[in-house]
Amino acid sequence: MTNTSAPPLPSSPPAPPRTSDPVLRGPVRGPFLPPGDMEQAVTAYHLATSPARRWDVESAVDWSAADADRLTDGQRSAVRFVTLIEDHLPGYFAVYTRRFPLTADVDLADFAHHRELYHFTVRWAVEEDSHARALFRYQTESGIVDADTLRRELAVEGRKPFELPHDDAVALFAYALVQEKATQIYYQQLRAVVGDPVLAELLGRLSRDEARHFTFMADVVERYLRVHGDAVVEPIRDVIARFRMPLADTMRGYWRWALRIADTARYDHTDAYDHLIRIVNRAVDARTDRVDELTRFIAECRSGAAAPA
Repeated sequence: MTNTSAPPLPSSPPAPPRTSDPVLRGPVRGPFLPPGDMEQAVTAYHLATSPARRWDVESAVDWSAADADRLTDGQRSAVRFVTLIEDHLPGYFAVYTRRFPLTADVDLADFAHHRELYHFTVRWAVEEDSHARALFRYQTESGIVDADTLRRELAVEGRKPFELPHDDAVALFAYALVQEKATQIYYQQLRAVVGDPVLAELLGRLSRDEARHFTFMADVVERYLRVHGDAVVEPIRDVIARFRMPLADTMRGYWRWALRIADTARYDHTDAYDHLIRIVNRAVDARTDRVDELTRFIAECRSGAAAPA
């Protein structure tokens, strides 16, 4: 059932994490984009990911110069936190393969949509896995932690299942839009304060990748709004009403850790909400009551915004 009630403002104390594992859901429901529209979005993404912009974990960074002694305790903690988030990539990728299946029982038109999306998903997964490997390498080369200890720490979280509590296709794209933009913003802000130039360079590379991932998701959500209009407004609203960053419900001590890294560099996923509002406004030529209510609701959910009447 769709949650239509306004949530507490993000600035209020976070709810405690749930102790039960998330329910792993089956295929999402439509409406879907026409496969040709998805193909255009995927092609635009691949064109933006030119060979000149790609980078290799082994050779792009001078790992021998990495020095965690140039970091504050808070900056070290932030690196450990984002490594855990990035390393959960197998769980994130499984969401896409499970929710947008490519199996014999899928309708032909839906299969065509999912197959076009898969051309994005596999490239995205390679890039995100590079982020995890690069952050692992930075921690071990800089002296934050030894490799065996870090592998065990990552395995504890990596074994936990991940799922998103949405059943509409557009909701998964809207979630990823906010999450990718919030991650990009945090990497930029952390890069501005870290004391190790090697880490600053790495965060710059990660931020640029996340910006391209956001651009793809923004393109897809905009296309959904143009093609389907009011039919996809409520699923987008539901994303904002129930939004949590990845692993917020499964990582032990997540909220305390999130507050700590926010003391190091601003960490507030609602910073991404203005970008979603701009996408909605750009996509919709003829305003409707439902669209206007959506943009008001998103704006009200920004941290520090006035509580809705």
